[in-house]
Amino acid sequence: MPAPKKYPDELRERAVRMVFGVRERTGQAKGAIARVADQLGINRVTLRNWVRQAEIDSGQRPGTSTADKQRTLGRVVRPDSRQERTTASMARRQVLRLAEPL
Repeated sequence: MPAPKKYPDELRERAVRMVFGVRERTGQAKGAIARVADQLGINRVTLRNWVRQAEIDSGQRPGTSTADKQRTLGRVVRPDSRQERTTASMARRQVLRLAEPL
């Protein structure tokens, strides 16, 4: 199970919009993340990662989009769950065999 999120999605979206807004108003990318992170009390590296992922998702930067990551994760998780079901089924059969009278 994944770790709980430290920041709500609404805060994440708002912070990313604020960074893009500061960049647009000032015409500079430098310092926007630090300024917004300090205003909202968010770790600068965390906000930088959010902004980078938003840029990838919008096509402004090359990389793997969030949707692609979710599709890939779904493909990776499914075989594991099938394997777990097979293992559990085999274990049940073994228990039944052991429980049969000799």
